[in-house]
Amino acid sequence: MNRGMHPFIIHRSSFIDSHSCLTTLEEEYVAEQQVEIRTPDGTSDGLLFTSGDQRRFPGVIFYTDIGGIRPSQRQMAERLAAEGFAVLLPNIFYRTGKPPLWHFPVKFGEPATAQRHGELTGPLTPEAIKRDAGAYVDFLAGQESVSDAPMGVVGLCFSGALAVRTAAARPERIGTAASFHGGRLYTNDPASPHLALPRIKARLYFGHATDDKSMPQDAIDKLNQALESWGGAGTKVTSMQAHSTAGRFPTVPPTISLRPSGRLKSWRNCSAKR
Repeated sequence: MNRGMHPFIIHRSSFIDSHSCLTTLEEEYVAEQQVEIRTPDGTSDGLLFTSGDQRRFPGVIFYTDIGGIRPSQRQMAERLAAEGFAVLLPNIFYRTGKPPLWHFPVKFGEPATAQRHGELTGPLTPEAIKRDAGAYVDFLAGQESVSDAPMGVVGLCFSGALAVRTAAARPERIGTAASFHGGRLYTNDPASPHLALPRIKARLYFGHATDDKSMPQDAIDKLNQALESWGGAGTKVTSMQAHSTAGRFPTVPPTISLRPSGRLKSWRNCSAKR
């Protein structure tokens, strides 16, 4: 086995409806490999998740939330890989540091958390995101496990905007982009992510959190209007039912509690967009 490759078993479930009715349970072999991605600005460390067989699968770039690469994010990437994708989980905050990125309890609204948040997100300007996106796409496309099929990109919370910008940066390669609980997708800033829509050819999916200060209902309504004006292929906008847990990272377990219908619907919508 190659150095840096770690095999494990993923239990893949399929569900009949929103009430978690289990119909099948299969064991899927997924390999995790530590990788380095050269970018115009440096080197991003990351993980590549692939199926254990020799087939080639569509590639997916999986962007973490502000918490960076950690067990919950790895588990989500693993599950997506078990559905039949080659998943790249890059350290999008490589300019600031390597995981773990937080060395103290995260309490949003407190100065220490706000300062660290700024240190992580500050370097990720729209132009930097564009440069990184090209590097991630090229790296993933160069893997033997990745097919020539259009790629997908997934963003969580803070990185929902990165998913949109990646689809705009490489429209010839990105076929689907999904944002879960994405924040600040529509703002009055001249570099707002929604302004990238005219450059996007991918199908888009947005799962919005309830009561999200970074994406209030007014911003969701304006984003919906922008999407209608754009009229891209297969656009879908929905709301994911969720309850944020105060003082912790949003979007992922155990820091958020999704109602069963929301959790299953979100994974179904994400994995179905090949």
